[in-house]
Amino acid sequence: MAKVGKKYAEAVKLIEAGKFYEPVEAIELVKKTATANFDETVEIAFNLNVDPKYADQQVRGAVVLPHGTGKTKRVLVFAKGDNIKAAEEAGADFVGSEELVAKIQGGWSDFDVVVATPDMMGQVGRLGKILGPKGLMPNPKVGTVTPDVARAVNEIKAGKIEYRTDKAGIISCSIGKASFDEEKLLDNYRTIVDTIIKAKPVAAKGQYIKSVTLSATMGPGVRPHRVRWGRFLR
Repeated sequence: MAKVGKKYAEAVKLIEAGKFYEPVEAIELVKKTATANFDETVEIAFNLNVDPKYADQQVRGAVVLPHGTGKTKRVLVFAKGDNIKAAEEAGADFVGSEELVAKIQGGWSDFDVVVATPDMMGQVGRLGKILGPKGLMPNPKVGTVTPDVARAVNEIKAGKIEYRTDKAGIISCSIGKASFDEEKLLDNYRTIVDTIIKAKPVAAKGQYIKSVTLSATMGPGVRPHRVRWGRFLR
């Protein structure tokens, strides 16, 4: 059995094994178990009954959390003409075209999200092997390929997050920081849960959401009560 730190061991004692908690209780526990020397991220993980190897069972999209994630994302925008000014005024950290393509090809990666206008995708496509594996390739499904770059940048800065099933059918994403108060985390929790429920693929059969777990970066998992989302599982 792997050894765990003293703080983690103490945190585990606060959680009753096998118990499902009301969402607000689960969030309170996550905050109590965030004992690291930094402001830990509060994460949510969904175990979905889907097979992502089939295109019609993939769950992917984006949502703006009402209270953000507590992290400021560095946004890079590929644009030209009037869209350059629009992106800059919206707060984009980096804006450009061919020169940014060359810079990234040279190894630069000091950004968190990439947005592109449709007319730039011919050039951005050359970065597929670089941006793709990092999950940074612009995609219209999550609103990062759009003619309205100002709106895209504003939403990202306001707390827009992307979600996507991995090979095992798991979706993991941040819903804030341990320093957030319970109400803000609860609002963000409800928003992402409702979003994942609504994103259920038509091809998914049986129980859609197998489990949901909340945790702080360095803390143990806490399971919210199934009653709050059980009616959507059938």
